[in-house]
Amino acid sequence: MATLVKDVMTGGVTAVRPQASLVEVARLMREQDIGDVVVAGDDTVLGVVTDRDITVRAVADGVDPSGLSAGSVCTPDPVVIGPRDSAEQAARLMREHAVRRLPVVEDGRPVGMVSLGDLAREQEPGSALADISAADPDR
Repeated sequence: MATLVKDVMTGGVTAVRPQASLVEVARLMREQDIGDVVVAGDDTVLGVVTDRDITVRAVADGVDPSGLSAGSVCTPDPVVIGPRDSAEQAARLMREHAVRRLPVVEDGRPVGMVSLGDLAREQEPGSALADISAADPDR
């Protein structure tokens, strides 16, 4: 029986409105020890902001992150997957679109996130990526 996305995803999702400042987004990432935040409006995924987006699309250009919004630097219209889709399909989408994370959406609303690390822990538990993803950062 195929493993489903809901069985490997990280449940819940941190989301901000498109007008949230990058400083606010970065603080959320730090407080929650995450590398991505969903940009949503009216329970609809509009984009995803990663820590790399903040670095490459704002800081590297010398732009004040307090003056930029999440909506202005996010990757718009991200590829999404449903919780009842297979983990294999998630891996295929990540490969096809060269992304490391997929928002998990149910009835149009974000309900979680599935990452390469999530898939590695499930499909290749002895791999280096699985080990790194399972590591306790507070050790």
